[in-house]
Amino acid sequence: MAEHGAAAAQPPQSGKNSSEPAECLLKEYLLLLATLVATVTYAAGLNLPGGSWLEDAPAEGQLAGDSILRQTNYTRYIVFYYFNAISFAASLLVGLLLLLLHRHGQNWDGYLLPLVRTVMVVDLLGLTGAYAVGGSHDGFTTASASVLVSAVFAYVAVAFLFFAVRRVRLRGTPLPAPPSTKKDELDRHKILMVLAVFAATIAYVAGLNPPGGFWRSAEEGHHAAGEPVLQRLHHNRYKAFFFCNTAAFAASLTAIMIIVDYAKLDGLKGMTRFEARDSALYGLIVTALLGLGGAYAAGSCRDGKHTGYVVGLILPVAACIFLQYVAANSSCIKNFKHWYETRLEVEANKRSPNKYISAIRAIVTEPSTRDDLNKARENIQLLGILAATIAYQAGLDPPGGVWAAKGKGYNVGDPILLTTHPGRYKAFFYFNSAAFVASLVIMVMLQIKHLAGSHALKAAMILDLFGLIGAYAAGSCRDTDTSIYTVALAGGVLIYVVIHIVFFTPERKLGEDEEQLEDKRKVLLLLAILAATLTYQAGLTPPGGFWEDGHRAGFPVLQDKYPLRYKAFFYCNAASFMASVALIILLLNENMYKPGIRCYALVVCMVAGMFGLMCAYAAGSSMHLRTSIIVLVLLAAVSAILVILAIKLFVEKLRSAAADARKAKQNNPNDPEQLNNPNGLINKPNNDPKPNAASYPKRSLPDQETAMYLMLVGILAASVTYLTGLKPPGGMWRDDGNGHSAGNPVLYDINKQRYNAFFYCNSTSFVASITIIALLLLSWMTAFIGKAVLPLGPMHTAMVLDMLALLGAYAAGSDRESSRSWKVILLVPLVVLVIFLFWFICGKTGENGGTNMDHGGRAGAGTGSEEPAGAS
Repeated sequence: MAEHGAAAAQPPQSGKNSSEPAECLLKEYLLLLATLVATVTYAAGLNLPGGSWLEDAPAEGQLAGDSILRQTNYTRYIVFYYFNAISFAASLLVGLLLLLLHRHGQNWDGYLLPLVRTVMVVDLLGLTGAYAVGGSHDGFTTASASVLVSAVFAYVAVAFLFFAVRRVRLRGTPLPAPPSTKKDELDRHKILMVLAVFAATIAYVAGLNPPGGFWRSAEEGHHAAGEPVLQRLHHNRYKAFFFCNTAAFAASLTAIMIIVDYAKLDGLKGMTRFEARDSALYGLIVTALLGLGGAYAAGSCRDGKHTGYVVGLILPVAACIFLQYVAANSSCIKNFKHWYETRLEVEANKRSPNKYISAIRAIVTEPSTRDDLNKARENIQLLGILAATIAYQAGLDPPGGVWAAKGKGYNVGDPILLTTHPGRYKAFFYFNSAAFVASLVIMVMLQIKHLAGSHALKAAMILDLFGLIGAYAAGSCRDTDTSIYTVALAGGVLIYVVIHIVFFTPERKLGEDEEQLEDKRKVLLLLAILAATLTYQAGLTPPGGFWEDGHRAGFPVLQDKYPLRYKAFFYCNAASFMASVALIILLLNENMYKPGIRCYALVVCMVAGMFGLMCAYAAGSSMHLRTSIIVLVLLAAVSAILVILAIKLFVEKLRSAAADARKAKQNNPNDPEQLNNPNGLINKPNNDPKPNAASYPKRSLPDQETAMYLMLVGILAASVTYLTGLKPPGGMWRDDGNGHSAGNPVLYDINKQRYNAFFYCNSTSFVASITIIALLLLSWMTAFIGKAVLPLGPMHTAMVLDMLALLGAYAAGSDRESSRSWKVILLVPLVVLVIFLFWFICGKTGENGGTNMDHGGRAGAGTGSEEPAGAS
C-alpha cells in the first residue's frame, strides 16, 4: 500500500493467483476497510467530539445543536474536521475505484493501481490525524496519541523511502514478478484483515466519544464545556482507557498496512526474515486485542470491584471451553458419537424418502439457488453481522434520545419517543428487534449445511431487510407522510432499475466473462451492505442531537434551527439507505442482477447512493457554510476523478473492441461467426487453461471455513459489546446530585437489577468474543509452526454462549419494561417459525419438482448441480 510511488505490479500470470498484487487478492477486504472507515468518519463528522450545545445562549454565542468544540477550541475543531472529511472522501473514492478494477483485467497496471494505493495512504493518514486531534483533551492524551499514532506515519515514511530507493536501483530493468503467496497464508491474512479493520474502527469511535460523555456546560475552576466527564472525575481510569484504546487503534492500522505490504517485504533480503514478518503481524493483532480488553475494563465501569468482575469473567468462559475439550476427547464420548452416526446412516439407508422429504430436498439441493447463495456466502455473513450490529446499537440507543430528568409519566433514562409517540416507538422497537433476531438466525443458518443454500435463508434475509426498512421509517421521522415518502424511495429505485433493464440492456454476448460479472456483483453487494449500515445509524441519530425537554422533546435540533439543511441531510441519507437496501434485494436475485450489471443500472444506483452520502455529509456535518466548503470541494474532486476515469476506460474499451474486430477479420474474413459478431468476442474452444479458473482462491476446507466464521462472529460481538459497554443504555448523568455522580450510568441508579443484567451479559459476550478470537489466533500460530491444531468444538460452545449473552444484553438494555424484554426473547422462536413456514410453503409448491428430481436419478444432487446457476 505504501508503494504508491513505485511502479505498478506486473500483470498476473495465467493460472497463478499468487503473482497478483496484494491489493487484488485482498480486494474485497480493502473495500471493507474503505467502507468501514467511511462509516466511522461519517458518524464522527455528523456528531463531532465534545458534543453539541443543548440550548441557545445568544449572549455567549452558543447555538443549540452546534458543536461545542467549535467555540472552545476552534483550531482543533478545524483541523479535526478537515482530517475527518479528507478520510471520508478518500474512503468513498477507494470504494468506487475498486468497483472499476477487475481482478484479471489490464487496469491493475498503469495508472489505476498506484492511484488506489495513493488514495488508501491518504485515507489512513487522514483517519490517524483525525483521531490524534479529536481524541486529545490534555497533555497526557496529546502525548500518548502523538507517540502511538506516530508508528503509523513512521511505517508509511520508511516503506515509501525503501520502495523509492528500490525503484531507482531497478530503473531501466524489468521489475521482478510479485512474490508468491500461499493459499493458507492468504486465508489467514483475509480474516486478520477483517479483525484489524473492526478493531481500528471501533477504537476510533470510542476514542472520539469516551465513556461518561462530555460536559455540556462550563464551571469555573472545575471543568470546561466539551471536556470528557471521566477525565475530571476519574482521572487515572480515563488515562488507562485512552492509552489502551489508542494502542489498539495504532496497532490495528499498522497491522493493516503490514498485511497489504506483506508479500512486498520479501524484497528485504538479509534484513527481514519470514518469521519476523509473522511475529510482527501477530504481535500487533495481540496488542490490539489486549488494548481493547484493557480499555473495556477501564471504561465500562467506575469502581475497582466491577473492573475485577470484568477481568474475572474470562475464568468461567475458559473453564466452559476446557470442560468441553476434555469431554470431547474422552473415549466414552467418542464411542457414543461413532455409534450414533453409524446408526443414523443405517436408518437413512433403510428408509425410503417420502414426498415431503423429496420436496424439502428439492429446495435444499436446487442448483441455481444453492450456487447463487454460495457465491455470495461471505457477503451474506457480513450482512447478518452488520445488521445485527446496527440493530443492537439502535435498540440500546433509540432514536429521539432519553429523558435527562424525571417528569410526569416517565423516568430519567427512559426513551423520549416512548412518551411523545408511543405507537411510533413500539413500531420501531419491534421492527428493529425482528431485524436483530433475524440476523442472529442468519448467522446460525449459514453454518447448517442443509440450510445454507435454501429458500429459508432467503426468507430470513428478506425479513431482516424489511425489519430494517420498517425501523428506519418509524424511527427517523415523527410524521406519517415523511415515513411514507421514505419507504417510497426504495420503490422508486426498484422501478428505475426495472425500466433501465427493460429498455437499455444490451444483448448477451458469447464468451462473456461470468467470473468478472460475479466479481462486480460481490463488490456491489459489499458496498450496498455497508452503505445501508452507515445510513441506518445516521438516520436514527441525526447531527445536532435531539431536544431533551419541552414540547419538542425527541425532535432533531437541526430540524428547528436549520430546516432546509436538515431536509437536505434527511432526504439524501434516506435515499442512500433505501437505494442500498433495494440493491441488496436485487443482487440476491440472479435474474435481476446479471442484466442490471450488464446495462450498468445497478452501478448507476450505487454511484448515486455514494453521492447521496457525500451530500448528506456536507449538509449535516457543519452548521456553517464556510466550514462546509472543504466537503463541497472534495465532492467536486471525487466527481471529476470518476468522470475522467469513466471516460478513459470507455474509450479504451472501444479501441480494444475495434482492434480485436480488425484482427479477427484479417485472420478469417470468411468466418460466418465473425460476420455475425464483428466485435470478435467469441471464445473459441481450446485446451489452454483459462486464466480465471485457477486465479481465484479455491474454497477453504470445512474446518477452515468454520474457523473464519467463528472469527467473524467473535469480531461482531466484540465490536458491539465494546461500544455499548462504554456507552450503556439510558445514557449518563450530566451533573452531580441526589445520590448520583456525573458520568455514571443512569440505569445503574434507577434500575440496578436491569443494569446488572445488561452489564454482565454484555461483558460476558465481550470476554467470550475476545477468547474466541485469541484461541483462533493461537490455533493458526501453532499450525504455522507444525504443532497440533486446537479443536473447533469448544469454540462453538463459546460462540453459543456469546450469542445468548448478546441476546440477553439486548433484552435487558433495549427497554425498561419486563413485558417488552420478554417479547424480545420470544421473537427468536417466532422468527424461526416464520422462516420455516415459508420453507414449508415453498416445499409444497415445489413438491412435484422435488419428487421428480429424487426419482430421476437424483439429478438435483448429482450432475444437475454442475450446471451454471440459472442455466436452462
